[in-house]
Amino acid sequence: MGRYTGPKARINRRLGMLIYEDAGSSRALERRDHPPGMNISRRRPSNYGLALMEKQKIKHYYGLGEKQLRKYFSKASRQKGNTGQTLLVTLEQRLDNVVRRAGFTKTRPQARQGIVHGHFQVNGITVNKPSYRVRPGEVISVRPRKNLQIMYRSLAEEVSADSLDWVSFDLETCRATVNGLPGPSDISLPVDANLVVEFLSR
Repeated sequence: MGRYTGPKARINRRLGMLIYEDAGSSRALERRDHPPGMNISRRRPSNYGLALMEKQKIKHYYGLGEKQLRKYFSKASRQKGNTGQTLLVTLEQRLDNVVRRAGFTKTRPQARQGIVHGHFQVNGITVNKPSYRVRPGEVISVRPRKNLQIMYRSLAEEVSADSLDWVSFDLETCRATVNGLPGPSDISLPVDANLVVEFLSR
């Protein structure tokens, strides 16, 4: 899923929400908010179908493969509290998600690509794993190369960053500081996590 290269507009239409945020996919969802295909009128999906759709939302939104998602679920299920919330809060802490939500990039795939290419540092150390889990007190910055600094500062000026209590972004220095841990209200993906937990528990 992290390497999904198919038509992103179809995913947005199939899942009925803005999963992929690039301009073309956004316009496609605005023009046609119904699922792709010839038959517009469709039967209500079964409980299994609904749960599968919610799982697909998480996989596409955070760029996960099936094995990755199940690994995150396994860890979340061993922790105290609501497993669904724990799963989503953990995914919100992924470096690629934080880079996107802080305002460095326009989309999560763009954030992942930059991280893999070594464009970002955490506490001054280059990190090339999008799945890196950020922790309170850590500082995310662009590598001190002039071309990268110019590119990401320009991108940040165009992006409408989310207002986050747990992450603060300084456009002047192009740095994001993790002030704390995300809570249930900080989850950016509207999804029924309980359905996903039931699906993965089978």
